[in-house]
Amino acid sequence: MTFLNDKDYKIEKSNTPFDHYIIDNFFLESIADGISGDFLDGNNDEWFNYKNPLENKKALQNWGTFPKNTYQVFQYLCSDKFIDVVKDITGIQTLYPDYGLHGGGWHMHGRGGNLNVHKDYSIHPKLGLQRKLNLIVYMSKDWNPEWGGGLEFWSHDNERNKPFRLEKTVECVYNRAVLFDTTQNSWHGLPTPLTCPQNMCRKSIAIYYLTDVDSDTEKRYRAFFAPTKEQENDESILNLIKKRQSME
Repeated sequence: MTFLNDKDYKIEKSNTPFDHYIIDNFFLESIADGISGDFLDGNNDEWFNYKNPLENKKALQNWGTFPKNTYQVFQYLCSDKFIDVVKDITGIQTLYPDYGLHGGGWHMHGRGGNLNVHKDYSIHPKLGLQRKLNLIVYMSKDWNPEWGGGLEFWSHDNERNKPFRLEKTVECVYNRAVLFDTTQNSWHGLPTPLTCPQNMCRKSIAIYYLTDVDSDTEKRYRAFFAPTKEQENDESILNLIKKRQSME
């Protein structure tokens, strides 16, 4: 079965502020439509809800809950055949799939949804491997960019180990894939709450690829969040960030 629209898609590559690749029309149209149509209603009890001052989103990574289209796509994204595609795109030759979709799967942000700028965990909590690449594919049809939802990439402040400046926003375009290296102080997020109508959601799928741990690996077992500008002097927010960062 064919999943990728690899005869028509074009890869935009950049290393600013870290290595990333943008691929429009990533899946065949029928595959993309099938995944988008699979998403459960936002009120379904199967979703895990993240709602705190750092993030407001829903996620689901349970293979047993995924309908056929989504199940088959994640099976493909974990396959040697697709990992060879990723190796060819990135030049990274040692990559492993995360069959458990830890932190991956379906993601959904409704009106008011957000995700503070952060660096992902670097060490997989169950496999002990290094998280190397994120693959995100936008799954929302008829999304209006005025509602927000573009993935922000920020540069790194070496002295303070914080995000320095917004360098790029990858707009939320249906069936657009974003592949990026998470080991390069890769600050990213959706810090501005979405303004979409109540009946619309920013939908995406995500999967992560792992590699071996080396001596230079920065060991983070949890995502490391940065406060928004409005939160910078809020002690409760800063303490929440420290508490989350210290958990393993």
